[in-house]
Amino acid sequence: MISSTARFETPNGAKYIVQLCKHFAHKVDVSYDETSGRAALPPGPATMQADAQGLTVTVTAEADDGMTRARFIIEDHLKRFAFREDFERLTWSQPAPVA
Repeated sequence: MISSTARFETPNGAKYIVQLCKHFAHKVDVSYDETSGRAALPPGPATMQADAQGLTVTVTAEADDGMTRARFIIEDHLKRFAFREDFERLTWSQPAPVA
């Protein structure tokens, strides 16, 4: 398993966790509260953490192709939900083995 993390600086991180998780809940298992969320995406789980300054997302996958797909899923949905903030894309960390 490998994981990669990205951060979106926004005062609306908690709002985006709720939107993402409610949307993903139509197809996959999710859990969330006011500041954190988890979605069992097909390539691997995505975990989300919000604070006053932003949203941090970590995706996990078995291999590089799954990582690419998981990153795309998160970015594509954030583009729709964060359009008022001119969101374009996330800068992800290099995939690293999960301990």
